[in-house]
Amino acid sequence: MILLTSVLLLPELTLSWCVITPRQMIMARQSISFTESNDKWLKSQVNSKEYSSKSELVNDLVRQARQQQQQIDLVRMKLEKAENSGFTTDSKEQILAKSKSLFNG
Repeated sequence: MILLTSVLLLPELTLSWCVITPRQMIMARQSISFTESNDKWLKSQVNSKEYSSKSELVNDLVRQARQQQQQIDLVRMKLEKAENSGFTTDSKEQILAKSKSLFNG
């Protein structure tokens, strides 16, 4: 591991960049604080062999949160597109018939 730079943001938060070999993946190294209950939960996950380290667990949680946010953004975009497309005076039956014809080709 080669440390490229390190920045002290707060006494309890240091941000460092380093290079990890052999993949040459750049990772940010951080020191963060957890509440006692969250720390216990993190330790229990590591102790149960679900994860090999707290870092691996936190990275997985961040990845899951990012995926969830992408899904939320997609739904929000589709809703906005639908709202901006306007309204119809078609009946439920007409809308259903049009949908079926589009679906069936």
